[in-house]
Amino acid sequence: MLVYTIKRLLWIPFIILVVTFFTFLIGRLGPGDPVSVAAGQIRNPILLEQVKIEKGLDKPILIQYFKWLSSAAKGDFGESYIYQGYSISELIFPKMWISAQLGMLALLVVFGLGIPLGLMAASLHNTWIDPFIVSLLLFFRAIPVIVIIPPLLWLFAVHWSLLPVGGWEGGIFDIYWLYEVIAIPILNPHVYLPVFALSIGGFGGVARLVRITALEIKNEAYITTAKSKGLSDTKVMLGHILPNSLLPLVTVIGFALVGILEGAFFVEVLLGIPGIGRFTFEAVKSRDYDVILAMTAILSTVFIIINLIVELLYTKIDPRIQLDEGIDG
Repeated sequence: MLVYTIKRLLWIPFIILVVTFFTFLIGRLGPGDPVSVAAGQIRNPILLEQVKIEKGLDKPILIQYFKWLSSAAKGDFGESYIYQGYSISELIFPKMWISAQLGMLALLVVFGLGIPLGLMAASLHNTWIDPFIVSLLLFFRAIPVIVIIPPLLWLFAVHWSLLPVGGWEGGIFDIYWLYEVIAIPILNPHVYLPVFALSIGGFGGVARLVRITALEIKNEAYITTAKSKGLSDTKVMLGHILPNSLLPLVTVIGFALVGILEGAFFVEVLLGIPGIGRFTFEAVKSRDYDVILAMTAILSTVFIIINLIVELLYTKIDPRIQLDEGIDG
């Protein structure tokens, strides 16, 4: 496994190089003009040429790319064309943190509900409850985020005035003072709507995956042996079926972690949350090329690393998987 890990790590710089180069090429040669974006309202040809020289956009593409690459390797992704005076790192990392907080809460809801529902459906497979749970999950799974948010806003924020309409204040936790003496940490009111919208379709997918895997495992010989030893259905489910159902879930968790950094731009745009999803959407709309390039580089790196971690976890969950043998063979 060590040899496999080293080989995969050595491939990471090459993959990032290819991904960022083609993204850089599209930004420089594709539709739109980065010089005009960087110049703002300036349309004087002489001034535009000065901006081009100042930004180094007059150099050949390869020189521009390797200059950007050498800076990015040090953590300097340049300056935003739209938010001039701010480095890209100053802009994106705080927004990533906001999206990560919401995403982690959504993941807790998705897996906290999805795993028990999937196990329940599998354990009640021959009853009416199983198809009822599956149908309910499919219903929630089919509702697009862009459709569910407006009625949620109307019901909880406008009609009942229980939650704020949108925005973001502070972190995910707030303080409730009991008798103005005891401080009790509670979830920030701005968190409920986005977390609900992010998780309503996700736990259905997790539950169906757990259900399918659990039903397959229930037919294995070692499950029959465990039951013949007098173990209760609960102990068999939690002690044997659940641990062996984790392998496909590891993949889901891995890709979901990448989704945290990407942010859900529908949720963030509609609810006015200044996360990385909304910021990336605005960068694409405004053709802020270096921001798009920085996001591509960061998310590609994270995706590759998480994918490697997921593969390594496979060997811990299922010792029968030997990654070294798969690479050599």
